[in-house]
Amino acid sequence: MDIDQLLTFERIVREGSFSQAARALNLSQPTMSTRIHALEEEVGGALFIRGGRKVALTERGESFLPYARRAIEILNEGKEVAQLTQKGKRGRVTIGTLESYSGGFLATTIAYFHRTHPDVEVFVRTGHSQEIEQMLYDGVIRLGLLNWPFLNADLTTLLHFREAFIFVAPPQHPLAQKTSVSAEDIHILAQPLLIVQKTFALSEILARIYPHPERTMELPVQTACELLRQGIGAAFITRSAIEKELAAGLVVELAVQDIPRNYREFALVRLSRQHALPAAIHDFIAALTSQTGHILLDSPS
Repeated sequence: MDIDQLLTFERIVREGSFSQAARALNLSQPTMSTRIHALEEEVGGALFIRGGRKVALTERGESFLPYARRAIEILNEGKEVAQLTQKGKRGRVTIGTLESYSGGFLATTIAYFHRTHPDVEVFVRTGHSQEIEQMLYDGVIRLGLLNWPFLNADLTTLLHFREAFIFVAPPQHPLAQKTSVSAEDIHILAQPLLIVQKTFALSEILARIYPHPERTMELPVQTACELLRQGIGAAFITRSAIEKELAAGLVVELAVQDIPRNYREFALVRLSRQHALPAAIHDFIAALTSQTGHILLDSPS
């Protein structure tokens, strides 16, 4: 049984005549007959009552017709989806990310991508670096966001980003009342110092502050942002993670005089041995590039 047989069967029913169906499909009568005989062999008996001027279906034909139409509809839908997937309009984007990258620019990118590709599925998984690498190996995800540099030679860098840490505090915080902030001021007045997005660069900053363990909180980004919104604590954090609170005036950026600017670097990666990425993923990478242009350091691939 094949699609040509089903299309011929359905067209004969619709036209009510073998000859009219043959003209509509641009087929010869022998070809029409061959297709219908082959289909009748598949279903185990006659589909049409022969002999009348108007084609009539047998009981078997009546019962088979809705299934034939459903099969044609599903095949046509599958063909359409396949074509749209090739164009990047359908498909799936799967990405694994460290928890600290799950908000901010990634959320903004997904929102932008959804508006331009509403029929593409997007799945985001979070975990630590080894878990993300394992998900890439297992095929659970096709893309990963990891700290830079990474040591896994099986990974290819698609995009390389660098984003500065800024120091922020609520407007009513004692540090926000000072005209000049130093590392010593943060050591004494942060209470608590919120430690988020912990990387080597942040460790270098903390080494200059020597924060009291009892005056620090190590938190996920979302939790730290909520505390800052509530007027609690101060933090070194990337601008993209706190930009909404900055725009709303819930936190203010403070210049720290004796700590040089440090940067968090991270990369969008894929497995080197993977086949070519689908069109939808290429479009997602383009969206990520457009939404993170100010922190995009390089696009090696």
